[in-house]
This record gives sequence, C-alpha cells and structure tokens, in this order.
Amino acid sequence: MAELHYPRVLLKISGEALAGERGLGFDFPTIDRIADEIQSVVRTGASVGLVIGGGNIVRGSLLSTMGMDRVSADYMGMLGTVINALAVQDILERKGMETRVMTAIRMEALAEPYIRRRALRHFEKGRIVIFAAGTGNPYFSTDTAAVLRAIQIKANVIIKATSVDGVYSADPKQDPNAKFYEEISYRDVMLEELKVMDQTAVTLCKENSLPLIVLNIHKPGAIAAAVRGERVGTLVK
Repeated sequence: MAELHYPRVLLKISGEALAGERGLGFDFPTIDRIADEIQSVVRTGASVGLVIGGGNIVRGSLLSTMGMDRVSADYMGMLGTVINALAVQDILERKGMETRVMTAIRMEALAEPYIRRRALRHFEKGRIVIFAAGTGNPYFSTDTAAVLRAIQIKANVIIKATSVDGVYSADPKQDPNAKFYEEISYRDVMLEELKVMDQTAVTLCKENSLPLIVLNIHKPGAIAAAVRGERVGTLVK
C-alpha cells in the first residue's frame, strides 16, 4: 500500500449534498454514491472522521431571519445534523464499514457523547467516526465544528466536499469568468472574503496550520486521490 500523504482526514459534507437534486430531505442514490466515495478513502488505509451539515433538513440561520429565536433555531439545526449522521451511518454500515456517531449534545439512546479520547480510540480500531450536533453551541456553523474536531483528533487535513471543483474568485455557477485557484493562502481567502468557509472556521485553520482541500464530491475518486496527495481541487494553507 502506497504511503498516504494524509493518514487522518476530516471530511466535511454539506447537508444539501445528501439531498441531491431535490434540495431538501434525502436522495438515497446520491447518499449511496457518497458512501462509496468514503469507502474508497477507508480502503486507502486512512482514518476518516465525518462532519455533515444539516441544510437539507433545517438551517438555523435561515429560521432566525424569519423571526425565530436564534438559539432555538441553531439547536434545531444541530438536531438536523444528527438525523443526517444516523442516515449516513446506516448506509455506511450496510456497505460493511464500522462506524460510530458521536454527538456534541448528549443523546445516549442514539449515539455516544463526544469524548476526544474515545474518538481517538475508535480511529485506532479502524472505525469511521461521524461527529454530529455541531459544536453543541449556538452561533457556530458546522464548518467551525468540522475544523474544531479536525484539530482535536489531530487530522492531517480537512477536506470540504462541495458541488464545485474548488475555490473560485466568484460563484462559477453564476459567473463564467470566475478565476479558479489551484492553491491559495488563508490570508487571501480572508482578504478576498471568498466563501470557502465562514471566517471563524478559516481563522481556526490558519492559527493551527491545518491544510484545507476544497473539491467536488461528484467527481468519482476525488477524495481518495486527495488523501493520497494528488492535486485535486484547491489547496488552502
């Protein structure tokens, strides 16, 4: 087996990715395809942590703009991420992978509470760990939760799987002249206010020298290639 460039990876997937073309809820053929991508990463021998957003179920920031109390809205968003984690866990396990869901909000009937040492032990045993319920605190995005967990589990890289090929100067779906970046610094991401992750998450990555790869989840084999150190998507460091 070839030596891995990134032996431990934290994969961040948006909730919308699970909805496929539908935009809301679950599109099971899409989730099945994503599960195959995750399995290909596991087969490289890498340890895999997962953080999944909740945008396909409920988006706390959107509810708060409609007049709902922001704290309540954010907690609803966190519960959405738990629903997604359980859905992905089910499909991964049906494909023969061993997983654990760990939540930042205690709900022992469904999943383990997040305890860092226990998470590290799961990695030692070759399990995929799905981190749910964000950071457990309102006002923090799942991007920030992903970076926080990546730092805590000593991940070598965080991979943000999106619906575009990497980081662009503008939304490539709306601006055909948007410039693609093969590599960019966190400082430039902040200065140009690029919508890679929210500023809190970007700052955490920068302060902890954690590299970030942004790639297209719909390109077969892209995540496994990135873990092996091949140039895929955009490298932010």
